[in-house]
This record gives sequence, C-alpha cells and structure tokens, in this order.
Amino acid sequence: TALTALHLGGGALTLPRWLARTRPGSAQRVIERDPAVVELVRRKLPPLPPEVVVTIGDAREAVSEAPSGTYDVVVADVYRAARMPPHVAAVEFAAQVARALRPDGLYLINLTDLPPLAHTRAQVATLRAVFADVCLIADRRMLRGRRYGNVVLAASPAAGRLPVVRLATRVAADPMPGTVLHGATLDAFAAGALPVTDADLG
Repeated sequence: TALTALHLGGGALTLPRWLARTRPGSAQRVIERDPAVVELVRRKLPPLPPEVVVTIGDAREAVSEAPSGTYDVVVADVYRAARMPPHVAAVEFAAQVARALRPDGLYLINLTDLPPLAHTRAQVATLRAVFADVCLIADRRMLRGRRYGNVVLAASPAAGRLPVVRLATRVAADPMPGTVLHGATLDAFAAGALPVTDADLG
C-alpha cells in the first residue's frame, strides 16, 4: 500500500529511497534545512524517484503549515550539533505532528543520547502527553547505561496501533540485539520524567 510521508531531515535520503522501493507510489516530502547536504546527495548519489520531493526549510514550520490529517507517516531525523534541536523536541511540536497525521498514522523519531538517557526519558514523556500509543526501540547496551547511541521512538494517535510484538521479535534477532519498551516497561523507564514544553526552552 502506498503511503504519504513527511521526512524531517534528509541526510543521505536513504529512508525515502527505501520507502519508494518497498511502497511504490508513496508520495514523499523531505524537509532539509541545509542546502549543502541536499546538493551533496544530488551530486554523489543516484537520482531520487520522482515521487520524492525535497524542500529546503525548517521542520517545525513545515509541520505547522501542513493541513490536518495529511500524512500516514512523519519521520523526524533532525540534528543540530549531534542533538535534536529544542524547537522540535517540545509538546507543542508533537501536537502539531499529531494534527498533521491521519488518525492511525505513525510518528517516528531517531535521536541520540548517552547514559543516563535523560533526553530520551523526557522525549518519551513528551510524546505520551500527546499520543495514545508510544514505544521505544534501542540497543540493549544503551538501556543498561553502557554506551552512547541511537534510540528510535514510535508514536501514534491511535491506541494499540504500534506493532509492538512484531517489533520486539525483529529487534531481538538483530546481530546487536535490541529491546522494545512499551506499556509497563516504558512506564518504568520514563518514571519521573516530565514533558518538554516551549516554555522550558526559553
């Protein structure tokens, strides 16, 4: 089934290419703030499928301007100095993403963190303040406080939307086994963490 997707942050455009191949006909918009990144990708990598449109712009502005219920998937892979910029890390931004998604849509965030994963815990609390269903996927060593790395958060406005069992099976079989936290295990992980708001960011 073709999807309508918004990618916040382009990188090498690997995920849009993968989605174009696995879900032919998917309409995809990519927002990248750095023109140099876009130019480098265009010069060094094969041409993009025509249904992938790349725009230079700001992630928060793109989401706020999107009509309600536009996207099946929103992917945030936005970095500034190896960190998620504050203006896309707050409840207010998450609420705009939820508005731009269809009722059973998915919001996926790729973020980096290091022990004790305070940023990740705050982002879990932030998403839970807006979305009905949230889960976390990470390398087990990260969750044990042993390394810096990437965490993926998935959220949906629809309760029970996330394929948690299937995800857990897949990541457990990875060469570097991962873990999915959801429900009670996510409660324990994020205990005491507070949602981030625009006011917190000054």
